[in-house]
Amino acid sequence: MIGRAALFPLLTSIVLAGPAFGVQTPTDSRRPADERVRDFDKDVRDQAETDSKWRAASEGCMEMQKITYRSKAGDLDIPAFVFQPLHLRGPKGHPALIWVHENIRGHLYEHYIPYIREATSRGYVVIAPEYRGSIGYGKAFYDAIDYGGAEVDDVVTAVDVLRSRYPHVDPSRIGVIGWSHGGMITLLSIFRNQTIFKAAVAMVPVTNLFQRLAWKGVERQHQAIDPQNRYGGLPWERHDVYKERSPVYSVDKLQIPLLVHVTRNDDDVNIEEDMQLVDALRARKPLLAETRVYDSPPGGHAFDRRVDPRTWQPENTREQRDSWNRVWTFLDWNLDPFHDGSSGVPSQPQR
Repeated sequence: MIGRAALFPLLTSIVLAGPAFGVQTPTDSRRPADERVRDFDKDVRDQAETDSKWRAASEGCMEMQKITYRSKAGDLDIPAFVFQPLHLRGPKGHPALIWVHENIRGHLYEHYIPYIREATSRGYVVIAPEYRGSIGYGKAFYDAIDYGGAEVDDVVTAVDVLRSRYPHVDPSRIGVIGWSHGGMITLLSIFRNQTIFKAAVAMVPVTNLFQRLAWKGVERQHQAIDPQNRYGGLPWERHDVYKERSPVYSVDKLQIPLLVHVTRNDDDVNIEEDMQLVDALRARKPLLAETRVYDSPPGGHAFDRRVDPRTWQPENTREQRDSWNRVWTFLDWNLDPFHDGSSGVPSQPQR
């Protein structure tokens, strides 16, 4: 095997810079430490506790369901949270958001509670897929990870679920929003499926896999994102696969309004990576893309999601407020949650 010392110069000759994925450093290049010692039964118990917290947080604010659906990839049932306003309108009365959690080994974290509450209070139906590779659903689901591949199909299939199971959702007003790795999935979803979404928001998104691997170490990062070797090799062996799963190379496919926020003090998706996307959008899609670069907000990578775990209230820094104000303005403008499509009459948000 070629050592890291030889691999790093080779990749840096292709690209420069790039950050970490927020995962533990493996102690064995063949198998991550997390995978060797992971207690999957405990993950399932922890997920049950998370579900109970979401149910408690939903009481009096919104209706919560936990559903499953078959991914369009055809090989896996995907768990998903569905949150709805307490008072539903008639057919096509509500827009919807597909909410894509961060982390390649994550799930729908409780820090999203105040923001999903806000979404439903504004009239949105929210579906949050626990795409393949997420924690809390057993070893087979965990091992099904397909970074930038079938996990995108898992998320996009949620559109079909909304159309078929929720008649009060207007299929012409469906948006998608995601953070970090979820931001990457958001971008790949709209670049590969150019007509099914009305608008998208990608926060601090992963954008360029060549750069990320060059910056943080090829072996470690390859093992983190592709432990089953579904890519079929390393970047110089499978240029096509890594390029197809790097959103920055698909900017020309953008056909819907897109909002992107990044920050210069991000120690996960570093600014050197995200500015490639921002600059490409500003140069080639200025009429569709809105971008904002924050200087040094408290929290860096998580600046917009920091909440008090006791009260689930946002931290409310200046940058956090500004970011969410822009997100809601963007989504409300493009998805019009105050319009009751069943009656043609504007509706008041729930407060």
